[in-house]
Amino acid sequence: MLNSWFVRSGWSKGELARQVNRRARRLGAHHISTDTSRVRRWLDGENPREPIPRILAELFSERFGCVVAVEDLGLRPVHQSPSVSGVDLPWTGPQTVALLGEFSRSDLMLARRGFLGSSLALAAGPALVEPMQRWLVPSPAAPQGDPEPSTTRGRGHRLSRPELDLLESTTVMFRQWDAQCGGGLRRKAVVGQLHEVTDLLQEAQPEATTRRLFKVAAELAELAGWMSYDVGLQPTAQKYFVLALHAAKEAGDKSLGAYILSSMSRQMIHMGRPDDALELVHLAQYGSRDCATARTQAMLHAMEARAYANMGQPGKCKRAVRMAEHTFGDAQDIEEPEPDWIRFFSEAELNGENAHSYRDLAYVAGRSPTYASLAEPVMARAVELFREDEEHQRSYALNLVGMATVHLLRGEPEQGALLAGQALEVAGKVRSERVNTRIRKTVDTAARDFGDVVEVMDLTEQLSRLLPESATAV
Repeated sequence: MLNSWFVRSGWSKGELARQVNRRARRLGAHHISTDTSRVRRWLDGENPREPIPRILAELFSERFGCVVAVEDLGLRPVHQSPSVSGVDLPWTGPQTVALLGEFSRSDLMLARRGFLGSSLALAAGPALVEPMQRWLVPSPAAPQGDPEPSTTRGRGHRLSRPELDLLESTTVMFRQWDAQCGGGLRRKAVVGQLHEVTDLLQEAQPEATTRRLFKVAAELAELAGWMSYDVGLQPTAQKYFVLALHAAKEAGDKSLGAYILSSMSRQMIHMGRPDDALELVHLAQYGSRDCATARTQAMLHAMEARAYANMGQPGKCKRAVRMAEHTFGDAQDIEEPEPDWIRFFSEAELNGENAHSYRDLAYVAGRSPTYASLAEPVMARAVELFREDEEHQRSYALNLVGMATVHLLRGEPEQGALLAGQALEVAGKVRSERVNTRIRKTVDTAARDFGDVVEVMDLTEQLSRLLPESATAV
């Protein structure tokens, strides 16, 4: 089966070997050094050792835009306990704390060697969506007369309000760093902070303090997942998202849970699973229907539009875009307190999401110039707004790339090359494999379709100079 996927990929044996070595270096597995003869043995039936099967699964998943499991390649995965590798986890406070502690500790200890992310399986379909639906099931009531949480291991140190305030403000700071610098710079620091918070959750605290700690843990786990997604560690990202949702449930914060589900939805769109993405965003909308702010609702509508676009449903996509715009207008008119995690969803972000929905429709519809024309003015507005926003440089780069792809779809390679070149310059300021990958794919597309255009040839040279293949810090 591996041979079939390999033939369809169009890669040579040498290219696949280089891809595996490059991904292994990025994960920190520097001991891996694959060559064409080794690839030939895999194709002849040899089963490689971990983490190579997981690396191969990730590479083919990205190549074909869908989830390709290790089993689909005919390789034998390493079997792990569900608590380590699965997403169908018990929805109880003590086990959530234990799993957060176990996973964050493993990440800190093993990520340098690349074994954690590469030994996980990315869940999709009912295996992912059905466990997440249990987020809506009420938790069993705690026994009366037992004021201390059952997660405790001793009385320990009771956190004061200033200490809790400091923990929450640190999470805000990490989020700002991620938006400005990308996920590759501070991911380990976030995971370390998450591990510290899980230690605090094992100490006896008043109920109100425990809920606030679970909220901090949920935000940190979501951010660790988002940063992992940004640097290309997809199974690790999903695991953090799932644990974040569990922690949000323990905190009793349904709006935060909806936000986490939206991050999971975005990841599924990235992995070519728009049906799963739509299920997750609808679950988020239903679960937060009585508490989400207008800005949060607008963000969920925008994610719904992205899912519909990638499913090739233009009518539903356009309706969701209109709902996002209308609801965001309500958010501008209504003065209501907003959690920090939704502040990123600005006018620039709204325009960027909606423009990408139209751009995605253009691709699904066979490179339709009509949908590309719909995307162009909306994407231009997003680029204009992000250009003045020093705190969201990664989003600026992503929207420059998006604008470049729109011009390529419209048959305007000179303008597309110019914008991709600007994105290259911004990419040098952030540590985001997601940005780098999108730039490389856009340049590859431009070279394939317009390779004889001078500006495209210059762009290809600029790519090799400004964005050489190198390891990404995780």
